[in-house]
Amino acid sequence: MSQEIERAIEFQNVTMSYGDRKILDDVSFSVNPGETKIVMGGSGTGKSTILKLVLGLIKPQSGRILIDGEDVTQMTEHEMTEERKKIGMVFQEGALFDSLSVYENVGYRLFEQGVPEHEIEEAVNRMLRFVNLENTMNMMPAELSGGMRRRVGIARALVGSPKLILFDEPTAGLDPPTARTILELAIKLRDLEGVSSIFVTHRIEDIKQLSSNFATIDERGEVEFRGEDSRLCLVNTRFVMLKEGRVVFSGTDEQLWASDDPYLRDFFRV
Repeated sequence: MSQEIERAIEFQNVTMSYGDRKILDDVSFSVNPGETKIVMGGSGTGKSTILKLVLGLIKPQSGRILIDGEDVTQMTEHEMTEERKKIGMVFQEGALFDSLSVYENVGYRLFEQGVPEHEIEEAVNRMLRFVNLENTMNMMPAELSGGMRRRVGIARALVGSPKLILFDEPTAGLDPPTARTILELAIKLRDLEGVSSIFVTHRIEDIKQLSSNFATIDERGEVEFRGEDSRLCLVNTRFVMLKEGRVVFSGTDEQLWASDDPYLRDFFRV
């Protein structure tokens, strides 16, 4: 008898309103361990609300949200503060503290927790190496390009080795090469670190790259990015499309591109 997989995240019939305006309407979906769930939809369809609900910043009117099988909708603020330690958050603009150095930004969570300085330095070094920014430790955010700020934001999100990362349109406003770098970091986290994530985006380029490329380690021990082909199909990336607060599509990229739903076809201008 097969044992049911415990979901990294599970939304069960979640409804969320602001006043008379219903933002999410009976939304259900799940994220498996090591899976990236790409959440799409037009402006105002509830994408950012989903991230706030996972973080416990707001509570739904009805339904349940489970993280590793625990119902966070019933947690107190103190319990939710502990739960957030499992979660990394990558904001659209990087959201760095301008008055703090890169080192202080990346290590911020650990400083708050009173972790010894030598452990913080080791963790910050490791995370900055992961995003290929180890030489920026003593720089200030104002000295960084937009893409570098996003990468520092990813490094900060990874401190503490969370197994769940929330991406809030991290490529918005970036040029294509820089956006590709951000996406490759998300792919590395998914394929090499086994991190589960919700990736909010409206960019078709993001969707295509995340669903058709994967990361491996070559014989020299270096990261290599490859595209899926007829012999290989990615199984750790799935899609959710929202329209007026409801899920109108949930599935694989193959199912997405094959759909004849008028809303989907118009969204992607197929």
